[in-house]
Amino acid sequence: MIAKLSGRLDVSGENTCIIDVGGVGYLVFCSGRTLSNLGVAGGAVSLLIETHVREDHIHLYGFAEAAERDWFTLLLGVQGVGAKVALGILSTLAPDELTQAVLAQDKAMITRAPGVGPKVGNRIVTELKDKVGNLALGPGAAANDATPNNAARGPAADAVSALVNLGYRPAEAQRAVQTAATSLGETAELQTLIRDSLRQLAS
Repeated sequence: MIAKLSGRLDVSGENTCIIDVGGVGYLVFCSGRTLSNLGVAGGAVSLLIETHVREDHIHLYGFAEAAERDWFTLLLGVQGVGAKVALGILSTLAPDELTQAVLAQDKAMITRAPGVGPKVGNRIVTELKDKVGNLALGPGAAANDATPNNAARGPAADAVSALVNLGYRPAEAQRAVQTAATSLGETAELQTLIRDSLRQLAS
């Protein structure tokens, strides 16, 4: 099973590229975001690979970063989302934008991608809302535990960590979550806190 390819870019097209590895050319399907970061033909490239084996073909899907690969895998678990649609979504929205859209249950943001209608958009935000937390609270979560007032873990602290991982400054994330918690009450769940906090930060 191929998990990574490192070589030289032979040629790139609308949604594919060919990577020359030791004289062997591998056809790789990629999002527009990854393709735009490959550089010029002849340059060194390295891609994370998801290998899909079927009875009639073997397809390689390439990603410039682990977050995009992880989102690709999550999206394929949603009914109605195939590899082509998943790559279209990843071409339209960066991984952090996808995380924000799902946490905020913003299906309109998802339907900006080609091939994604209201029904599929709703399935994505609904079915992935309980899975996206692992991405939002990913590698940087441990460091963010040092954010002021995060010593006691709970929905509010986790909401702050999620917002910081989305790129918001710790101070503004803390303020938004505190305001949301005051408005929603002490029993507010994590997803509700994040959703309300994102609305405040976007206003």
